[in-house]
Amino acid sequence: MMKQISTWLTLLLMPATLIAGPAIEQWQTSTGSKVLFVATGALPMVDLQLVCDAGSARDGDQGGLAMMTNELLFSGAGDLDADAIAAGFDDLGAKVGSSVSQDMAMVSLRSLSDADHLQPALDLFTTVVGQANFPAADFKRERKNLLTGLQQEKQSPGALAQRAFFQALYGDHPYANMASGTEASAKKLTRDQLVAFKERYYRSQNCLVALVGDLSREQATTISEQLSARLARGAPAPKLETTKHSTAHFEQINHPSQQTHVLIGQPVVGRLEPDYFPLFLGNHILGGSGLRSRISQEVRDKRGLAYSSYSYFSPMRQAGPFVMGLQTRNDQADEAAGLLREELQKFITKGPDDQELLAAKQNLTGGFPLRIASNGKIIGYLAVIGFYGLPLDYLDTWVDRIEAIDADQIRDAFLRRVKPDQLVEIRVGG
Repeated sequence: MMKQISTWLTLLLMPATLIAGPAIEQWQTSTGSKVLFVATGALPMVDLQLVCDAGSARDGDQGGLAMMTNELLFSGAGDLDADAIAAGFDDLGAKVGSSVSQDMAMVSLRSLSDADHLQPALDLFTTVVGQANFPAADFKRERKNLLTGLQQEKQSPGALAQRAFFQALYGDHPYANMASGTEASAKKLTRDQLVAFKERYYRSQNCLVALVGDLSREQATTISEQLSARLARGAPAPKLETTKHSTAHFEQINHPSQQTHVLIGQPVVGRLEPDYFPLFLGNHILGGSGLRSRISQEVRDKRGLAYSSYSYFSPMRQAGPFVMGLQTRNDQADEAAGLLREELQKFITKGPDDQELLAAKQNLTGGFPLRIASNGKIIGYLAVIGFYGLPLDYLDTWVDRIEAIDADQIRDAFLRRVKPDQLVEIRVGG
């Protein structure tokens, strides 16, 4: 235990420029899937993710389709039902998971790396990915659960605010809709739609394989070929339409609660845009560093208007949102929301001071080793790097890019990209 603590202290005290990211290897399978691989031998474990351009932005006019397809992959495959699939992974000590965002859908496997565990776990995983059959009974149950969740959402002011916020931000763009869809769209979902969605988007050229763990390059190649071969072949999904600038919008949604949820923001930055780094660093000062951020100090510490207040950028394939948010007493909503806007305007006008900038850089670069401290964290980065086409040295250069940013670059990026007169504001409360 003392040795582990000593190792962590050594990492944290090392100059940031001496801490490099993991060595990432990249290739393509014979069926066209991109593969990203990092060999790590510290633990006898393997983490695998299949990441496809099959997020909720591909739902079209059938909200909930991407999420339901992803959630039901493990409900049946070949001649195996959900219980047999779950028992198979449990017997091998393997863990599986799945998730959906606007841009991507992901299916994951974690297994011990010895052949007696990894190969049967991989065989079962590839069967699920390749032969998912969406049993009718499981589909009906999950659709009922989805409808129940949508009904419960009406009692959550936070969920109502999030839904209204994205609708106001993106209008008729695919990013506007929640992954869960609506009650109307959920009622129209059919099993055949799930089968067709899986066939269309879970294709070898529309998916990438991310691998991290106790593997050789040869083993990683064999695994990626086995997985990719079980996917249907086909072209990548078409490019999403470009997001539009938001227009100023205010909406008050009445809800029987003592607290008002406030969300303010607009679409700002895509994952590949060079402005992301100065915006990210600047936001760490503005509202992204918890209690030390400007927003928290003004809203919480000085005025006691909210327990938690924040801001963040969420870059996506197209322009993702800049968001400021808080919860406050109903009678304080005007003052608290006005303060968010005021702090944003001050930051756009003046930017950070030297002391704030230095502290933010030290905090972010000093914590960099923890960002890549486990296989699970590394594979998350691999998924993002591979899906969005970021350079393979992204993690190697991350610290240097943060260190190179000055106050003028932050001020310039905020001034050009964040438009206070075009902000969307949603409030849900009494």
